[in-house]
Amino acid sequence: MRTITLFRIFLLGTLCAVASFGADNSLGTWKLNVAKSTFSPPQLVKSLTTRREASGQGVKVTTTGEFTDGTPIESGYSAKYDGTPAPVDGTAWDTISIKQVDADTFTTETRRTGGKYHATAQVKVSADGKTMTVAANGTNVDGKPFSSTSVYEKQ
Repeated sequence: MRTITLFRIFLLGTLCAVASFGADNSLGTWKLNVAKSTFSPPQLVKSLTTRREASGQGVKVTTTGEFTDGTPIESGYSAKYDGTPAPVDGTAWDTISIKQVDADTFTTETRRTGGKYHATAQVKVSADGKTMTVAANGTNVDGKPFSSTSVYEKQ
């Protein structure tokens, strides 16, 4: 009887560990709060909405918005959380790799094949699940350094 009880405790613990590792608190629709975000050099984005959906062992991301000059923004990708580069459409970069640290934290690397663009970022969802902050550093398409802290609010 004691062996069965220990096995049940072990099984429950294993299931909880697997479930918590597979969790992703970044899923949902997020809107960029431009006023709370910082960009160096200054960003030319007027609005940005990102929808993050579970997709296999990763995420499918669709982003829409508008630049300050009225030009529309539309991009998207599907990527696994294993650090493997995945293609991206509609941005300055053409690949992204993502690694999941925990349910609230991810690291990303974006690149432009054959170009100067390269960036790394940390994505962090707040404890209350209402805010997602993306801190990025890198080199833009012109080869100049940039940094940003983008603050998104859950919709």
